[in-house]
Amino acid sequence: MAIASVLDRFPSPPCARHLGFELLDADPAAGEVRIAFAARPEFCNPAGYVQGGFLAAMLDDCMGPAVMILTDAAVFPTTIDLHVQFLAPARPGAIVGVGRVVKLGKAVGFIEGILTDGDGEPVARANASVRLAPIEKVITQ
Repeated sequence: MAIASVLDRFPSPPCARHLGFELLDADPAAGEVRIAFAARPEFCNPAGYVQGGFLAAMLDDCMGPAVMILTDAAVFPTTIDLHVQFLAPARPGAIVGVGRVVKLGKAVGFIEGILTDGDGEPVARANASVRLAPIEKVITQ
């Protein structure tokens, strides 16, 4: 079940909806979020596994919200560098991601994320650098 958070102040992005984004838990003090995704069969490659680009997008959609949760949406993180490691094949179905802020500076932040399958097994992890911009300069409502 989704929870209320600072993310509710903004429209849900179509890409997040496409991935089945659902915020499960948020710890603003720790800068950490837990998010559920629904990997659909149409996300799969010919071998029947979720294509890596979808997993990378899920990771990105875990890490960015962690920054917004930590900063009470004062800044918007724009990914400038993303490193993904694919640990195991992911099948369609439930995938849970955890995003965490490692360190925020004045203009750049460092974040990390991990995805697990329905059995709790890790399938992919990532770390990223993000440019931090005042939210009002990026999102106009």
